[in-house]
Amino acid sequence: MDTICIEELEVRFHVGVPDEERARPQRLLLSVRMALDMSAAAATDDLSATINYFDVCQRLQRMGEGRSWKLIETLAVEIAELVRREFEPEEVWVEVKKFIIPEARHIAVQVTRLRE
Repeated sequence: MDTICIEELEVRFHVGVPDEERARPQRLLLSVRMALDMSAAAATDDLSATINYFDVCQRLQRMGEGRSWKLIETLAVEIAELVRREFEPEEVWVEVKKFIIPEARHIAVQVTRLRE
């Protein structure tokens, strides 16, 4: 299986358990890996035969508009389900990094979902 990787896409979403934390958007880094067969795209050099990573990035950046989450676990699962549903990879892996604990470089959640 081949993989398209989006590494550390910066977004600003409202996330956090306390209301005060969710009041302002905070910086998150999203990484997404999408497994698919790229044979047809490679053979034809045709974008329509693969997943357009630009479209994925644009969609992920828009998903936070007017929304908030308490848990990055919920956000990670929603991202994985959105990518699986809208872009149809065989498998999607998502990592959400949050920078809320000063003593830690970051806190991260990772999820994997398979095509149904």
